[in-house]
Amino acid sequence: MALQCRLSGATIQSLKTATIPISSSSSRLIFRPIPKTLNLALFSRHSPPKAPPFTLLIRTLSAPAVTVAPAIEISENKVVKPQWKAAIDFKWIRDNKEAVAVNIKNRNSNANLELVLQLYDKMLNLQKEVERLRGEKNTVANKMKGKLETSERQRLIEEGKNLKEALMTLEEDLIKLRDELQLEAHCIPNMTHPDVPIGGEESSKLRNMVGSSRKFDFPVKDHLQIGKELDLFDFDAAAEVSGSKFYYLKNEAVMLEMGLVNWTMTEVTKRGFTPLTTPEIVRSSVVEKCGFQPRGENTQVYSIEDSDQCLIGTAEIPVGGIHMDSIVAESSLPLKYVAFSHCFRTEAGAAGTASRPAESDLYHEELIKIEEDLFQSLGLHYKTLDMATGDLGAPAYRKFDVEAWMPGLKRYGEISSASNCTDYQSRRLGIRYRPSETSSATSKKGKASLATTKFVHTLNATACAVPRMLVCLLENFQQEDGSVIIPYPLRPFMGGIELISPKFR
Repeated sequence: MALQCRLSGATIQSLKTATIPISSSSSRLIFRPIPKTLNLALFSRHSPPKAPPFTLLIRTLSAPAVTVAPAIEISENKVVKPQWKAAIDFKWIRDNKEAVAVNIKNRNSNANLELVLQLYDKMLNLQKEVERLRGEKNTVANKMKGKLETSERQRLIEEGKNLKEALMTLEEDLIKLRDELQLEAHCIPNMTHPDVPIGGEESSKLRNMVGSSRKFDFPVKDHLQIGKELDLFDFDAAAEVSGSKFYYLKNEAVMLEMGLVNWTMTEVTKRGFTPLTTPEIVRSSVVEKCGFQPRGENTQVYSIEDSDQCLIGTAEIPVGGIHMDSIVAESSLPLKYVAFSHCFRTEAGAAGTASRPAESDLYHEELIKIEEDLFQSLGLHYKTLDMATGDLGAPAYRKFDVEAWMPGLKRYGEISSASNCTDYQSRRLGIRYRPSETSSATSKKGKASLATTKFVHTLNATACAVPRMLVCLLENFQQEDGSVIIPYPLRPFMGGIELISPKFR
C-alpha cells in the first residue's frame, strides 16, 4: 500500500493526484510509499444544464445524504443496513433503462440494473399497501370518536389492533426493502459525457501534445540509478524499517520535494484557491459517499480495525466532506480549495472538484489547464488524454489524464488527472445550494417561497503528485556528468539550488 502526500486545488471540485511508484515494477498488493500530493477541489452551483446528459444525471443521482445506523452483518433473511442513503431518482432510471444499461456495460460495471428495478417496483407496491392500511387504520380511529354500542366499539378495537400489527409488519418489510434497494443502487456508476470514447484504456483519445522528447547524446539513466549516484534515495534502510518498496528521500531530494509542494501551492493560490491541510482519518461513510469502496474485496483503502474509520487515499475525500449535509450560499460559489495531504492507498492517489451542472464542463477545462500550465512551466514533454469509459471510476462523468515522457523508463507515465463527477458525489454527501431567485409560488401567508435547493457539481484534479514529479524531473533534466538541473521556477523554493551534483568522484 502506499503513503502519499498531495497538494490539490479545489473549487469544490477536487483535483485528484496519482503517483508513480519509485520502482518501475510494482505490485498492487505490496506496500510502497506514495509521497505528498497537492489536490485541487472546487464546489460550484449549477444552473439548468444545456445538454441532456447533465439533466439526466442530476435527476438520477441527486438526493440528500442521510445518516443512518451502523451497518449490520448479513445473516439469514436479513439485509445489510446501509450507513447512509442517497436520494436517487429511481423513476428516471426505470424510464431510461436502456441508456443506463448501456452506460453500465460501457463502463464495465458490475451493477445489477435488473435487480434494482425489480426492488424498486416491489417497493412501490409495498408502499401502496402500507398507505392503504394506514388509511383503514385512520378510518377505524375516526369511527371510535363517536358514541358506539359496546359490541361495535369492541369490534373496532379488535379491527384496529389487527390493522396495527399488519401495518407494523409491512413497515418493517418496507424498511428492509429500501435498504436493499439503496445498497444495490449505490453500485450504479455516474452517467458519461457523450464525447467520452467507448472502450478500454487503449481507446482513450489524445487531446493535446506539448513539447517533444529531449534528445540525449549520452546513455540515459533511470531515476533509480540517478538517485543512487546522487545519494538521494535509501531503499535498503527503508526496507528494514518499513518493508519492500518504501524509501527514504535524502539531501537535495528532500529540498526538491518541499520545493514542489510550496511552488505548487503558491501558483494555485494565485488563481483563487483556498489552501487546506486535511484530516488523514475519515469515517467510512464519507469514503463511500465519494465513490470509493473502503471494505470491498479489491479495495485500495486502508480501514482501521474495530472502527468505522479509514485512512484517506486522497485529499478529495476530506475536502468533499467539508461541506457535507449543508446548503452553501449561492453567492459563495464556486468554492475553490487546494489541499495538501498524505495519501494512504495501495495504488496512486487522487483529488477532486465540484461545480454547477451548466458550468462543470468549463471548470473541468479550468482544472486541466492549471495542471498543464504547471507542467509546461517546468519544461516537461507531456500529452493529455480524454480517458475511455473503461478507465472511469464510478463517480466520474469524464476524466482527463496527463502523461509525461520519462526517458529513463522509456515510456509515458501518468502524472496527473482531472475528473468531473457532476452531482454524483454531492447527492451522496448532501452538498446543496439555494438559488438566489425566489420561487414563483407563494406561501399561505402571502410571502414568496424560497427557491428549491440544488446540488453542486464536484470535480477533482491533481496539482502535483510528488513522487511522479520527482521521477520526471530527475530523468528529464539529467546531465552527462551525472548532475541534474533544477528547473528555474523551482529554484526560489529550494533555497536557490540550481544543480544537484554528484557528491563523490
